[in-house]
Amino acid sequence: MKKVLALSLCAAIVLTGCGGAGSAGTTAAGEKKSGTEEKKLVLSTYGLSEDISEEEVYKPFEDQFNCKIVTETGSTNERYTKLSANSESAIDVIELSQAMTAKGMEEGLFEPLDLGKIENSQYLIKAAKTMADAGQGVAYTINSIGIMYDPEAVGFEIKSFDDLWKAELEGSVAIPDITTTFGPAMVYMASDYKGVDVTSDKGAAAFEALEELKPNLVKTYAKSSDLINMFTSGEIKAAIVGDFGVPTIKEASPDLVYVTPDVTYANFNTISITKNCKDKELAYAYINYRLSKELQSKTTKALNEAPTNNQVEVSEEDSANMTYGETAERAKVLDYAFVNPILSDWIDQWNRIINN
Repeated sequence: MKKVLALSLCAAIVLTGCGGAGSAGTTAAGEKKSGTEEKKLVLSTYGLSEDISEEEVYKPFEDQFNCKIVTETGSTNERYTKLSANSESAIDVIELSQAMTAKGMEEGLFEPLDLGKIENSQYLIKAAKTMADAGQGVAYTINSIGIMYDPEAVGFEIKSFDDLWKAELEGSVAIPDITTTFGPAMVYMASDYKGVDVTSDKGAAAFEALEELKPNLVKTYAKSSDLINMFTSGEIKAAIVGDFGVPTIKEASPDLVYVTPDVTYANFNTISITKNCKDKELAYAYINYRLSKELQSKTTKALNEAPTNNQVEVSEEDSANMTYGETAERAKVLDYAFVNPILSDWIDQWNRIINN
């Protein structure tokens, strides 16, 4: 799906700064100057909750910076493929999963970011700051995996990922496919079950563990929404799911329980500036704005996005299904500089073991 907001093309003007006072199109107080010309920023994004994003995220930025945001939407893989295949792409800024951002950096699709131009980067939570310092994109939200299960059908309390190997769950578990956002996290999780550092054997022990898990697996899934029918039909009793999918699934099956184990696995959604970006000053301003305490306080509620700005406070009720606070601090972060070069081999092994 592709959405294009109304666009007025005008002669280019130069912005100074990164969203601070005095940027072109605004006064020192952040008010729109009269007589300035409108610019555009082409944003490639997920397209989730588009009406909310337009009202809560895009419009305030457009008003402040006298610009128009043009969105191109789709899945992570679709949008990444489109960008990498077109050397003349008009995309200025792209929001992707952590894995695809790392891949794009390796392939030279993105501009190396100068964090000195992103004032709000100083407030990033520890893991996000480490990733940004390593040049793997700037994270605007964090999510992680947990276990959703039917306590009546399961018959015992699930507390850890290791519980999924229990014989009582034979033929009743679903996990994300290896090609999804959290697919590689399944390999990390299985390696932890074996007590082996996945980087020490490139996943050999993990695939032994996955073979042991196979009797408990009903199927793998591509979208968290696929789990709704699986749970409501009784096809599965438990599943590993990203926290962003929990509200929708629980709405359909309120009796399900979601638990985040003491050690979970995180994924960041990141923002990068493309090599072809037409207005890098405006792009930097957008990233800085996306990391601001003010915006992240709004998107936490409006879009269910866990904040990466450590100044944002989220209530216990609102953060119940989020990677926030202690959960965010203890979450393991996958090293895609390690994963990406061997991912095709992992996919092959996965298909032989899990999908046969």
